[in-house]
Amino acid sequence: MNDKPNPKSEIHSKPLVQVAAAIIRNEFGQIYLAQRLEGQDFAQSLEFPGGKVDKGETPEEAVARELEEEAGIHILGAFPYEHFIFEYPTKIIEFFFYLVEDWVGEPFGREGQEGFWIEQSELDPEQFPPANEQLIKRLRQETQE
Repeated sequence: MNDKPNPKSEIHSKPLVQVAAAIIRNEFGQIYLAQRLEGQDFAQSLEFPGGKVDKGETPEEAVARELEEEAGIHILGAFPYEHFIFEYPTKIIEFFFYLVEDWVGEPFGREGQEGFWIEQSELDPEQFPPANEQLIKRLRQETQE
């Protein structure tokens, strides 16, 4: 009998959560961000607006719903930007990031979170949850090309 733990079974013992989020970029190349609220994982960290994909919902439908709920905007188009899986100690998150450059309304922290615009080149991976590190590097690299 093999007493070694099976890494595959350990991975599958963690819940898988699908998350759809948006990189909202205005005509000046600035990105809209929100600050995570107290009581949430990674409280006070910065985040791209978005949230969990509900059962029966596509990630694109989820990002549209979440942006109306969280940022008070109606998106006119969302384009797939990045898709990846990140494993935390207690869960696995499958991220679907969309680039949103056309919307109706002005984004604000509709759920009480602080929201603001930042230059894309000034994004700092250390201000975000660990899962966002590679995404932030890609966004910053775009500004250097």
